[in-house]
Amino acid sequence: MTVLKRLFPAALLVLVLAPAALASEGAAHESALTTALRVVNFIIFVGIIYKFAGKKIAEAFGGRRKQIETQLSDLEARKKDAEQKLAEVERGIANIDAEREKILADCVAQGEALKAGIIESAHKAAERIKEQARLTAANERKAALKNVRAEVADLVAAAAEKALASRLSAEDHDKLINDSLTKVVLN
Repeated sequence: MTVLKRLFPAALLVLVLAPAALASEGAAHESALTTALRVVNFIIFVGIIYKFAGKKIAEAFGGRRKQIETQLSDLEARKKDAEQKLAEVERGIANIDAEREKILADCVAQGEALKAGIIESAHKAAERIKEQARLTAANERKAALKNVRAEVADLVAAAAEKALASRLSAEDHDKLINDSLTKVVLN
């Protein structure tokens, strides 16, 4: 209905001005009545089209308008989402330096802890090696003392044997052997 209300003043203006326009062009053979009938015919044609297809045309243009409005609102929502994601990415980029510094500090701290652990285990290993060296030296000293004592005992026995051999006669020597054998047999 609103289209007819808009179209009616325009059609009336055409009806009024058409005869004057035709007359000024030198179209005398056409009468004003013919022109008026053509304009009325056009208005009726437009009215019929509006009557039967007006709603469909209005719906098509209105539907298109709604579709465009929906697309615009969707685009606006997408734009807001994109702006939010961009802000998040920018915050992430701003935080990258801080995160990098934190990771580097963590790595340095881990490296220092690892270094301290390695140094501590090296000190413990050195202490164990020193202790083993002390024990080995003590064992070797004991073994050397034992060998020296054995050699000294052998030397003392040899010296005693020489001293006894020079003081004992053959008869005393035989008596000593018999006494020793007697003791061994009796025991």
